[in-house]
Order: sequence, then structure tokens, then C-alpha cells
Amino acid sequence: MPNIKLYTAKLSPPGRSVELTAKALGLELDIVPINLLAQEHLTEAFRKLNPQHTIPVIDDNGTIVWDSHAINVYLVSKYGKPEGDSLYPSDVVHRSKVNAALHFDSGVLFARFRFYLEPILYYGAIETPQEKIDNLYRAYELLNETLVDEYIVGNEITLADLSCIASISSMHAIFPIDAGKYPKLSGWVERLAKLPYYEATNRAGAEELAQLYRAKLEENRTKAK
Repeated sequence: MPNIKLYTAKLSPPGRSVELTAKALGLELDIVPINLLAQEHLTEAFRKLNPQHTIPVIDDNGTIVWDSHAINVYLVSKYGKPEGDSLYPSDVVHRSKVNAALHFDSGVLFARFRFYLEPILYYGAIETPQEKIDNLYRAYELLNETLVDEYIVGNEITLADLSCIASISSMHAIFPIDAGKYPKLSGWVERLAKLPYYEATNRAGAEELAQLYRAKLEENRTKAK
């Protein structure tokens, strides 16, 4: 088995997407916890590893890769089945749809969620801007309308699902998905939640992030009085 170090945090949706991908591939990762609130990602040692000082980062025997989407593609490309892995289809059309969903995750889902949470977690914000919350619900609507099959691209799980579910589940833990308004999205979340490794690898981290968010918001508001 390869010795792959993953620098990550359970709170991080992108980090959890890498762990989900590794589980799907049957890969064991050597987890190196990074405490974001303690700014461990800003240390000189970590900056040498990743000049952009973001997590997750992998070290695969000296090959350093950052950005969860790049990491997931790397892992499947290197360690997937020789004949091709359905997680990242070799068919050009299917792969283009997976790529589109990966960009949707980075550019819409995670971006909107991050810009809502970051001021509260790191900068003492006390406000929960309705415009940002509305943008999160619009993201639910977009993905709900995108889902026409069991999964984001067809009827098999791909990297599109493993990336997006890490973001969506984290959003859902704070802003619950209304199954009446977003039935396809709700059903998709329920299907992925049945994965044998989902609970420990993803849901626990999403719930932990939600608890931290609520605690920090209360702390910020108490300090501001």
C-alpha cells in the first residue's frame, strides 16, 4: 500500500471529500491533523509544503498535491482500476460532466459556504447576512435541478458526488435541506449517506463544523455586548 500523508481537518469539507475518495478507492491515508483555528496552516513549515497555505494537501512519497479536486483526480488516476474507474470516467462526455460538477463545487457550493462561515469563525463577525444565506439556498436549488439521475453524472457514484456531498452535507448541518422544496437533492443526500464509510468519514465532521459555527457565533455576540 502507498504511504500517502493527508494534511487536513475534520472540519474541512474539501478535506473530507479526499477522505471519501480514498475510502472509495480502498486507500489508507496517513492523516496529519491541521488546526485551522490555531493557524497551523500559516506556519513556515506548512507554507513550504503548500505556498497557498490551504488544506487539504497530500504528500505521496514526495509528490505534493493541493486542492481537493486536484487531489481526488490524482488519486483516481494513479490508484484507480487499471481498466478505468467509474469515479472519474474515461469517456470524454462523462468526464466533462464530472469536471463541470467539480468546478461547481469549488466555485459555487464551497465558495458560498466558505464566504458565509469565514467571518464568523475567524474574524469575530456577529451578523448572519440574509443575502449570503439566500445564496446557499440558491445553490441547493441549482443542484436539485441538476440531478436527473441517481447521482450527479448518471447512475454511478463519481468524484462529482464525493466532492459535492462534503460541501452540501456541511451546509445541510446548519441550513437543513427542505425535502419538499428540493426532493431530488434530499434523495441524493440520503443515497450517499448509505455508503458504509460515510458516517465516520463525512457526517461526523459536518456536525462538528456546525457545532463550532454555533459556538463561535454565540461567543462573538457575547463579546460584542
